[in-house]
Amino acid sequence: MLKIENLCKSFGGVNATSDVSIHFPAESLHAVIGPNGAGKTTFFNLISGNIKPDSGRILLNSEDIAGQSATTIVRKGIGRAFQVAQLFPSLTVEESLCGALMSPLGESAKITTHFPPQKTRDRAHAAMERLGLQNQADVISGNLSHGDQKLLDIALALVLEPKVLLLDEPIAGMGPEEREKMIDMVFKLWKQGGLTLILIEHDMEIVFRISQFVHVLSYGKLLAQGTPEEIRNNPAVIEAYLGTPKVATP
Repeated sequence: MLKIENLCKSFGGVNATSDVSIHFPAESLHAVIGPNGAGKTTFFNLISGNIKPDSGRILLNSEDIAGQSATTIVRKGIGRAFQVAQLFPSLTVEESLCGALMSPLGESAKITTHFPPQKTRDRAHAAMERLGLQNQADVISGNLSHGDQKLLDIALALVLEPKVLLLDEPIAGMGPEEREKMIDMVFKLWKQGGLTLILIEHDMEIVFRISQFVHVLSYGKLLAQGTPEEIRNNPAVIEAYLGTPKVATP
């Protein structure tokens, strides 16, 4: 499905991504972890076309999409939700999702009409139902709770029917109840099938609970990758990121 080969990106003298190679099989669930400054968001920016790599390949179904525009990459099947939700704050939930669909469906000329085509509305409502937002259709996006804004951001990616979904810290800034709701929703989206799902996350309890595979970045390099159990017990990962659990003394 998605293969990253020898991906490199530097900013001045800093190697933000250095010779990273990762394979994300179809319909698998992955977490990308690492300390602050490890290159995680840069890695997502390269995959989604927000920045261009210096070298390396990003293969989506064997096609090299490295360096293509973000719009082109979305149309080819990679969606992304951001750490800070990227919304249309003055539009309702339904209007936001219909607006996101207009250009890919070749209907951008109709974006200002009050009556978007029925196929656009149908897909918007399907996305709302998948994310549990069907009762929020007429709510102004900027008035949603923080958790529902994050769900809408994911819906804006899902409405375009991606095959790969990138989630950048989906539970950032949430309280305990919202966190559990979001993680349950993320896992449900993956279990429904059809998605290769890759998330950046700092909460290791959640990472080890839901991920099939974990990839650890450190200073732009791939430090380790494997199953949650392998990563949990990897000495290099423990030293660089996880740390050794403190043992209480009598």
